[in-house]
Parts: sequence; structure tokens; C-alpha cells
Amino acid sequence: MNDPKSLKATEFIDHEEILESLAHGRAHARDRALVRAILEKARARKGLDHREAMVLLDCAIPDLNEEIFSLAKQIKMDYYGNRIVMFAPLYLSNHCVNGCLYCPYHSTNKNIARKKLTMEDIVREVTALQDMGHKRLALEAGEDPVRNPLEYILEAIQTIYSIKHRNGAIRRVNVNIAATTVANYGKLRDAGIGTYILFQETYNRAAYGRLHPYGPKSDYDWHTEAMDRAMFGGIDDVGLGVLFGLELYRYEFAALLCHAEHLEAVHGVGPHTISVPRVRAADGVNPSDFSGGITDDVFAKIVACIRISVPYTGMIVSTRESRECRERVLELGVSQISGGSRTSVGGYFEEETDNSRQFDVSDNRSLDEVISWLMELGHIPSFCTACYREGRTGDRFMALCKSGKILNCCHPNALMTLKEYLVDYATPNTLEMGNALIDKEIDVVPNLKVRSLVTRKLAEIEGGARDFRI
Repeated sequence: MNDPKSLKATEFIDHEEILESLAHGRAHARDRALVRAILEKARARKGLDHREAMVLLDCAIPDLNEEIFSLAKQIKMDYYGNRIVMFAPLYLSNHCVNGCLYCPYHSTNKNIARKKLTMEDIVREVTALQDMGHKRLALEAGEDPVRNPLEYILEAIQTIYSIKHRNGAIRRVNVNIAATTVANYGKLRDAGIGTYILFQETYNRAAYGRLHPYGPKSDYDWHTEAMDRAMFGGIDDVGLGVLFGLELYRYEFAALLCHAEHLEAVHGVGPHTISVPRVRAADGVNPSDFSGGITDDVFAKIVACIRISVPYTGMIVSTRESRECRERVLELGVSQISGGSRTSVGGYFEEETDNSRQFDVSDNRSLDEVISWLMELGHIPSFCTACYREGRTGDRFMALCKSGKILNCCHPNALMTLKEYLVDYATPNTLEMGNALIDKEIDVVPNLKVRSLVTRKLAEIEGGARDFRI
């Protein structure tokens, strides 16, 4: 029986409950009355449980599907406005002892060049990222207790925060590394990380076993229960995600929402972010080898239904997705994207080689090109890291986000950090477009005192000052 308050993976991700939810969704795919009732509940901005969400995902009534997409767009605007947070991944090492079949880093792959950044390498990589304009990184590393011990990750974080080049600085380091112990999560917290991110890849236990034939990651329970250990270790913000394309997307969707419900039930705080990557080609990895591939239309529906079901969560789409796909899902719920990304170890300072990537990037544009594109679409590219550094994390962030009051901080902070980017890094065309956008958006700030303050700070940024935040 599904028990969201249990700390056992078998009970908060209950296989039979998920199968029943999938059957429920199929049975009511054309139940107009039920779909309308669920949409009415969703309009109250309280979210949906996994069974209700399955009905929306399976809905086969065209006019109600239009309502689903319309509601997702409105909820996205209510919680996150037109801001899009920018980040970049930084790969520290591709040494790995696991056997994951969807990842070229698996230990038996002799084709790829194995690399591990030294602290000097990290300085060069981070300097290159700062010179692009990035302020927020997501650290990635293969699981190898000997070559990539936690002490190496902690030293890397300390090094990253210490690097100051011209006006550049990394203000938030999120971490996407293998599941570990409560004590180790406490060390990551003490190192000043932002969000701890861990993708489940697949919640289907049988499929998980096939896809992870050996290595520490093959332990389903240890991996799935990692978010609880992270939160017990003092990390306030955690990020969930599955790798769509490995297994049947409907199963993954329902289980992902079960996991979100579990975190809310146990810790009073749901996932800070939900990522929705899809399987991509890489060295020795062919997406067609897996049975769960999904179309762009299905992908868009998944994004919309997650936004409706977990309205407070940040949603992340990376450069795995094409420009066209990203443009579509930005409206439907996505609030964070990467730009100018490299998925190889050492790929920012040196020229990237194909056989060292973790996956092929679909959106190869520079960060400046992505910034310009976002502004053309009416979005505000944001490099803000204020909530983390002001202590607005965990339940404090969620209280502000769920009430809608976070907009009073996020919109002004987005404008100020965008101004920093424009002054320090933008091309002339991007600079002109960005200044026009800021002039327009400053009038949207509802509080007159805050608007006056931000106007002064924007002028100070123009004069050389940096790092203002509300």
C-alpha cells in the first residue's frame, strides 16, 4: 500500500499503486466531468496528487487539453513570472565504477578519454564560465569512491567559490553527485551548496535493475531514499528528476509525483526543482535502444502536467533539448535552463571532443545567444542567487513561493543580475535589447519603494558596483 510518510522506497514508491494510477488515468481519459473537476481543483493553486495528475496527462479531449496547457501557462506566470534562471553544468570527472547502460561513463567503456579536473583545471574552467557571465553552476561527477571521493568534491566547491575574475563570481553551486550518507550530506551543506540534485533515471524497480547491472548505483533503495538522507543531513533544497525515454513515461510521471508527495509529507517541503531530461545519444549510447522514447508533444504535456501538479517547484530543461522544444516548454512551466553548456570534463577551457561528452547537446548556442533569444521571447534572463544567500531555502522559500510573495524579491533581483550581465559580458545587440527590457520591466515592480531602490541600484551597477539583492 502506498504510504507517502514511510521512509522505505518500496512504500512511498509503491508499484501496485502506480499501476492502479495508470489504469485510473486510462479509464478516465475521456471523462469530461472528472477532468473539469480536477482542473477546478488545480485552479486553486494547491497542486494535484499523482492519480489526479494521471487523468490530466491521459486526457484525450482536445478542448480540455487546451485548458490544461492554458492553466499550466498561467500557473507558471503566477509563481515564476517571465523570469528564467540561467545555469551551466560543470563536469569534474568522468571516472565511474557503475555500469549504467544509458551513460557513456560506465566503467567498461574503453572508448572515452577518462579525465579528472585538478584544482588548477577547475580554476581555468570556472574562469571561462565567469567570462561567459555565469553565476550558478551544477557540479557533475561520476561515482568513483577512489578517484572522486567526497573530499575531492568539497575541495572543488571551496575552490569554485574562491575564484574571482574581473567582475565574475560563482554565487551558487548546486551539486549532482551519487547518493551518499547523512554525514556526507551534512558536509556538503557545510560547504555551502545550493540544491542537491539526483536523478532517479527510472522509478520502475525491475527496469532499474536491468539498467544498472553493477556498481553502487544498482542499489535501488539506497538511491531512491537519498533525498531523505540529504534533508536529514541539513540540506534544505533537493531536486528530483527522471530520464525520460528509458521506460514508459506514464509510470515515471506517476512515480515522480509520488516522490514529491513523499518529501512534502515527511519533511514539509517538496522538491525545490524537478528536471525532465530525455535520453540523448552519446559514445556507445543510442536512444533507440530503449523502449520509452517520447515525442515533443508528449514531452510538452508532461511539463504542463508537472507544473499544474507541483506548482511551486522550479522546473529545469537543459541543452539536451533543441531550441524549438525549449521555446515551447518555457511557456508551459520551465523556470530554469542552461546556456552555453559543455558536457565533457574540461570542455569550457579547452575545445570539446565528441567522445568525452556525457551526452550530445541539442542546443549549441552561446550563452549570449540564449540570453538574446530569451529576451526576444519576452522572458527576463536571471542570474539571481539571492534566496540561497539570504537564507530563503527549504520551508522558508516554499512559504514565500506558495503565497506568491516571492515575486516581490525575484523580479527586482532578476533585473539587477541581468544588468550585471549586460554591462560585463553582453554583445552590443544584446546590451541594447536588455536595457530596453529592463526599462520596460522596472515599471512592473509593484512596490514603489522597491522600484525606486532598484532604479538606484541599476544606476550603481552601470557605474561599477555589483551584487545587490533583495
